[in-house]
Parts: sequence; C-alpha cells; structure tokens
Amino acid sequence: MNGTGNIVALKPFPDAARLELDDAQLRTNLRRATHTIRDKRLRVVGEVDDWEQLRLSGAAIKDDVLARLPELLERFEEAATKAGAVVHWARDSAEACEIVTALVKETAAREVVKVKSMATQEIGLNEALEAAGIAATETDLAELIVQLAEDTPSHILVPAIHYNRSQIREIFLSKMPGVTRGLTDEPRALAEAARKHLRAKFLTATVGISGANFAIADTGTLVVVESEGNGRMCLTLPQTLISVVGIEKILPDFSSLDVFLQLLPRSSTGERMNPYTSMWTGVTPGDGPQTTHIVLIDNGRTATLSDEVGRQALRCIRCSACLNVCPVYERVGGHAYGSVYPGPIGAILSPQMTGDGANKTLPYASTLCGACFDACPVRINIPEVLVHLRQKGPKSRAEHAAFASISWIMRDRRRYAAALRAARRGSAPLRGRGPLRRLPWPASAWTVSRDLPLPPKESFREWWAKR
Repeated sequence: MNGTGNIVALKPFPDAARLELDDAQLRTNLRRATHTIRDKRLRVVGEVDDWEQLRLSGAAIKDDVLARLPELLERFEEAATKAGAVVHWARDSAEACEIVTALVKETAAREVVKVKSMATQEIGLNEALEAAGIAATETDLAELIVQLAEDTPSHILVPAIHYNRSQIREIFLSKMPGVTRGLTDEPRALAEAARKHLRAKFLTATVGISGANFAIADTGTLVVVESEGNGRMCLTLPQTLISVVGIEKILPDFSSLDVFLQLLPRSSTGERMNPYTSMWTGVTPGDGPQTTHIVLIDNGRTATLSDEVGRQALRCIRCSACLNVCPVYERVGGHAYGSVYPGPIGAILSPQMTGDGANKTLPYASTLCGACFDACPVRINIPEVLVHLRQKGPKSRAEHAAFASISWIMRDRRRYAAALRAARRGSAPLRGRGPLRRLPWPASAWTVSRDLPLPPKESFREWWAKR
C-alpha cells in the first residue's frame, strides 16, 4: 500500500494482462458471469420507458453535487452530528485507517464484521486492522470467498467472479471452520455453509464497519443497498458502527435518491429494486448501534475534481455495468488491472486518484469501443476520459514527432489522399496475407498488442467517385 492507498497497480497492465490471458478457466468463468448479468440488466432496463431521461437526471444530479461539494459536505456534517453521529475527515488512506483503527481500539473489540465496501478496500483497511491485531470478517458472500482464499476481488459487484462453484467448494473445505467433506458445490449448500459461519460472527460482534452507497446532505442519512441481508445484520446488531464514505457519495436530498434507487439496482444486479435498502441517521436510543462514526475520505478525489474532463469519473455509483460489457475485462479479468477499481471505470478513476506507478498504463486498457458509455447509468463518457488521460501521459520525442506528422497529413484532404496512395503502393507486395501481426522496431510497439491492417485496394472516396 502506498501513501495514497492500495489502489496503485503492482505491474503495468500489459504485463499483467498477458499472464491472465493464459488462464482458460478464468476466461470461461468471466464470460459466463458477465453475459448472465448484462442480459438480466438489458431485460429490466428495457422495461423502463424513460431510462435515458433517468440517466440524464442522474448525471445532472452528480454534476451539481461536484460543483458545490464543499457546501453539501458541510451540510451533511451538520445534520449527521445533530442526529448523534460523530463525523471525521480523512485526507488519505493512511489517515482514514488510523482513525478507524483508533475507534475500534476504543471499544476493546478484537474482531469486527464488515459490509461490502469499495472504500475500505481502497484504503487497505483490513490490512491496517490486522496489523493492529483486529480481525475483520467480510460478510458479503463473494467478499468472504475472496477473503478465505487470501485473494483480492476482481469485480466491483461480484468480487469472486473469477471462481466457479467447484473452486468455491474447495476454498470452503480448506479455509472455513466446521465444514465437512460432505459439502457439495450446489449453490444452496455453499450459501448455507457461509450462513452458518457468519451467523456466529453477527451475534457476537460489537463493532460493524460499512461504506455507503449514498449520503444525504439534508438529513445526514447514510444509505446502503445490498442483496443478501448481511449488510442489514452488520448495520443493526453491533453496538458501534463505523462508516467509511468517499466525499463524492453525497446527494443533496431524498428526491435525488429516488433517481439513483431506480438506476443502481437495474444497472448492477439486473433487479428492479434491491432486496435490502438500509438507511440510518445518527443514533436512535434503544434501536440499533448506540455509537455511530462517519469517516469522510478524500484520498485523491479533490485532485480528480480539479480536472474538467476527468472529474466525471466521480459520478460513478459503483454499479459495475461497464465491466460487464467490456471486451477487455471479459478476457483478462479484474486482477490484470492491479487496482481496487478494475474495468473501464478503474482505467479512468485509479490513475486520477493516484497519479503515479503502473496505473499510468490503465488508460490504454481499452479498445475505445464505447460500450461502457452506453451502459453507464450516469453517462460517464469513459472513452472521452481515456483519450484525455492518454494525451496527458508522458510521450517520447519519437512519439511526439510521429503524431505531429500524422496530424499534419490528416489536416489536409489532398495530403491524406496522397498518403493513402503511397501506403497502398508500399504494401502491395504484402496484399493477400491479411493484417500484419509482427513488425520490426519501432513499429513493433504497435504490433506487440494489436494487428496492423493493410490499406484496401481503393479508398471509399475513390470507390464513390467511380460510382
């Protein structure tokens, strides 16, 4: 984990992706899971007549939030404090982990239960708690699988998407206490084993840790949506609840929340509404946790906000729809990105929030096909941001010279036509062989990861002029 969190890739994407492509079972697991989720999403989205208007509304609300974020954060803090919560501010992951660890130590608890939270993964909270002698149990089924396997999540919504049920059975047999060899790989049996394991944790834990899908500025309310009920247990049974929330999760009011409770479940799980939508405001005497803390984290979000093009990444509601339609993600999986946020959204969010290390390669982890923009419920133009970040990246003198030459050629129609004719003449001996797959240096920088198609016998303009 570096100074700004553990969202920095361990190795450049091309190197990591090359390794993942060798795993045929991974590709099979990913294709089956992503196609199932996106097909469900298409069906329920198709039921909504004003879906595009909802997307526009969601984007507009988020942009309004980003435009007046300091004001809304102060309003949220005032309302939450008035309701009995204690609000903390963290500039980066180290500060956030320090705050949460200290709060848990104050309770003398040695174990905590956790609701699935991307924010706590982002800051490396589990590792920080472990270093302090505190065990954190993930209670979301997929997160539990990954934790037991001593692995890392590979999908925003379905962290264990890279495992099939036979692999999960083996993980439970080797890592989950009390599981016998009679356990089958039937989903019902696996879920029951996890339920028994977690029920004891729920009933004994005195501290719960969560994130939040949304935070309502007017009332100081936090909102968590989930499908399994584990979140509801973590949010209601412990005496102390600590919520780690990114500052961009703010919404102004409940009427804004109405839009996102229509967008999120359809885009994420392909459901019309989430089975469990939990909301809490501060402390209610005699009901639920009697001590509530909210840790608002920046961790690179303000830096992202300062980029006029890139800031739209902060609209993200972590639905993962972009991952499920991405041809790159489907083939290499989430681990290749080396970041807590994989897939198309990770390719634009992680580099902006860290600005260093191997994350610099993530904007190139895309074909720019645009499927992610079409699927995004808040209309984040991911291809636009990818191109923007590529332009900001470091370039060699040779690359600058090459692109300057191409720009000069393409600014004039006659120069462009002459260049095409020259390319056709030069490639004539190679015609009939299909696209070029290997070229010598420096062109090898292109063909190492993509084919180079040969020019056609005639251009469209020439074809059009003849007809």
